[in-house]
Amino acid sequence: MTPDAAAAFSLLNAEAVRTRAHVLLGCGIDDKLAHFRVDMARLDATAELVLAVTREAYPTLDIPFHSRWRHFMRRGEDRWAILDQATSWPDKATRARAAFDLAIISVFLDAGAGPRWRYRDATGDSISRSEGLAIASLDMFAAGAFSARPREPLRADALQHLQTEALTRGFQVTATNPLVGIAGRADLLRRLGATVAADPKIFAINDAPRPGGLFDHLAALAENRTLEAATILQELLRHLGPIWPSRLTLGGVALGDCWRHPAMKTTDATNELVPLHKLSQWLAYSLIEPLQDYGIKVTAIDGLTGLAEYRNGGLFVDGGILSLRDQSEGRREHDVASTLVVEWRALTVALLDEIATRLRTRLGMDADTLPLAKVLEGGTWAAGRRLAKERRADASPPIRVASDGTVF
Repeated sequence: MTPDAAAAFSLLNAEAVRTRAHVLLGCGIDDKLAHFRVDMARLDATAELVLAVTREAYPTLDIPFHSRWRHFMRRGEDRWAILDQATSWPDKATRARAAFDLAIISVFLDAGAGPRWRYRDATGDSISRSEGLAIASLDMFAAGAFSARPREPLRADALQHLQTEALTRGFQVTATNPLVGIAGRADLLRRLGATVAADPKIFAINDAPRPGGLFDHLAALAENRTLEAATILQELLRHLGPIWPSRLTLGGVALGDCWRHPAMKTTDATNELVPLHKLSQWLAYSLIEPLQDYGIKVTAIDGLTGLAEYRNGGLFVDGGILSLRDQSEGRREHDVASTLVVEWRALTVALLDEIATRLRTRLGMDADTLPLAKVLEGGTWAAGRRLAKERRADASPPIRVASDGTVF
């Protein structure tokens, strides 16, 4: 392995995300960032809001993990559970592979939907944003839209040949119901199918190549039926990295959700590089429950970080912790690779750690009893959405980002 490739792999983990995010937060506290000022004095008030929102949703503090599975709940009905219970699984591993297939596809389709899109389900319910994307993906999965075997709909082994038109129909996209980045989403799933097919040692251990084959690989890595959460992310980044559209590479290694920021200084080839890995971490959180259901204990959940997306990021802007130096920048759209957006997302990751620390202190809990996965669910994501609804009629984020459907 070349030195540059080794440097690239050093960025493909949650520890690198956390460490570099806190470097930028330190710059912000010292008032040395180009776009944002940081007011840590407002953090306690935001922590109180997050705690209040958490207690409203989970009065007993029995909080589930923040994962894609929560979005399959609708009006008190767990739609994945209904499908699961109606299926005659030959064994627990088959069920786990199907759950992996669904989670991986649904997360990859989960980049921001935009404010106008809605999905109308079989009950006539009109569902927007992330929840709508989740239910739409679940309905397509249940109908066999991603399966190469008509008699076995609950599998995803036909992604390479997925047509954009099929996704357009499944997500009910029209001129009057536009979904941001529909072509990019379809291309991402085709890339996923191609990557899986090209790596049978990982994705075809006990079946035809499919994303769900990653279950067998992770299960084999578990020692005494125990696996650290950070290992899930590491394997996702190493084996699914090639699916992401070409952005930054180092030593021939695709860096995925990793960007440049001039304040992130190092003395090696990773100078100015800021990894965030939002969708991959969202996916890692979402794979914990299928592993647990199979009987594998997932430990060190806080080995993952908070998610650098617009609801968590919006919480800190709307809560006054982050403020733009130039207020006019809040009135225009920004490219996801811009210094402003990279700065905002990295600050979000570091500030989520700060919120988690304050919540644990208030509740007398620790990282094991209140991991970030529960803080996010309780939590910061819902509080960010609440503030957005209070401040803007369409509940849009406070900073607009041009999305191609593959980042957030």
